[in-house]
Amino acid sequence: MNIVLAIVQFIVSEILSKPPLLVGLIALLGLLVLRRPVSELIAGTLKTIVGFLILTGGATILIGALAPLGTMVQAGFHLQGVVPTNEAIVSLAQKAFGAPTALIMAFGFLVNLILARLTPVKFVFLTGHHLFYMATVLAVVLGSAGITGVHQVILGALMLGTIGTVMPALVHPFTRKVTRDAGFALGHFNTFGYITSGLVGKLVRRLGAPRASAEDLAVPEGLSFLRDSLVMTTLTMVIIYLVLAIIAGPAALAQAAGGGNYIMYALTQALTFGAGVAIILVGVRMILAEIVPAFRGIAEKVVPNALPALDCPTTFPFAPNAVLIGFIMSLLGGIVGLFLMGPLGLALIIPGMVPHFFDGGTSGVYGNSTGGWLGAAVGAFINGLLITLLPALLLAFMGSFGLANTTFGDTDFCLAGIITGLGAKAGFFGSYAVVVVLTIVLLALASFVTLRITPRSGPQEETPETAQATAETTA
Repeated sequence: MNIVLAIVQFIVSEILSKPPLLVGLIALLGLLVLRRPVSELIAGTLKTIVGFLILTGGATILIGALAPLGTMVQAGFHLQGVVPTNEAIVSLAQKAFGAPTALIMAFGFLVNLILARLTPVKFVFLTGHHLFYMATVLAVVLGSAGITGVHQVILGALMLGTIGTVMPALVHPFTRKVTRDAGFALGHFNTFGYITSGLVGKLVRRLGAPRASAEDLAVPEGLSFLRDSLVMTTLTMVIIYLVLAIIAGPAALAQAAGGGNYIMYALTQALTFGAGVAIILVGVRMILAEIVPAFRGIAEKVVPNALPALDCPTTFPFAPNAVLIGFIMSLLGGIVGLFLMGPLGLALIIPGMVPHFFDGGTSGVYGNSTGGWLGAAVGAFINGLLITLLPALLLAFMGSFGLANTTFGDTDFCLAGIITGLGAKAGFFGSYAVVVVLTIVLLALASFVTLRITPRSGPQEETPETAQATAETTA
């Protein structure tokens, strides 16, 4: 048993939880099924892995640049409370729930493949670190409720596999609109926030709001350089960083600046933020050019007509200005939501820069696709409220981890944890009843959405050239 567990933990920790290797392996399998020559096998696999490493490197740079921004917000506005950070809470939880987390993730991914094979919901969730985070949420909530061992793994794997299959399907009507049906789906567990933003954009449009996309806003001739989305993003962040640095004062950045001038440090971090965004976009283009056509093999042989569900930055090139609007408005929503926590009797949730950028930016993209720039702004603002309220509600189901100074920050993590926790409070049989009923309901809903709302011909129409052209022409 120990040997089996060690093998499973190795697969989870060294392959499944590392997106570059997981997606590279999927690309290799797809190319093998398509019987591509060795030269294409090597090139396609390596380009996919390198593309993800570039994306990850850009995200790491961006996260590092966001850290002082969070410090300035807390110091400038004198905020104290819980900061949602997925990476931090996952690290804490592994000491007590490492083994069940690994088993839930491994079997949950298998459930995803089985459901995609047997049901009309043909989506394979390939964002490995989010699978790992969701597995951790479920392990913690079930374990804290006293459900451990085999039943903890069974319930967690069924929930994880179902959510990983269903959520990309539910948001796919909006994803197709965002990506112009580029042959991939969204695999990121803030899906409820993105669906909400897309629906809000539709409502904004129906109420007669301006139809202009964030990507088509008129710019005076003298400011034509702002038509470049990277320039616009970087310049905006420079202004935000400098204003917040002045408000927070030199003491807030003294340690981070290492004795240097705090204004120049803030300026450097803002420019680094822009560099991180640029690197992410390069990585996204490489991934889309390789993984979509390579996935044809999986779609044709293993899971017929399946689509790969990929991480949220894959949507950024399609509406980069909306990403910026989404980040700013989601952060604003988080700050407003913070001041609502006290009257509601909930823990104070301090806005975390990482979830507000990635979740808020993607919400902006989805809101923009249905409601233009105003849809991006309002949809992302509501996303900011959601990722403030839901983490506060989740704390009640996390046992001793609810006392930690951090928690999970994305909507799907929180909703899955809350629902699973409510079922676990109903006892052993209550947990199984909740999970089984929820699985059936979600699969039925996702099947309806897939068959009635988003019928498609599958990814086989996509080629490396069209995938890359789609991303480049919208960047």
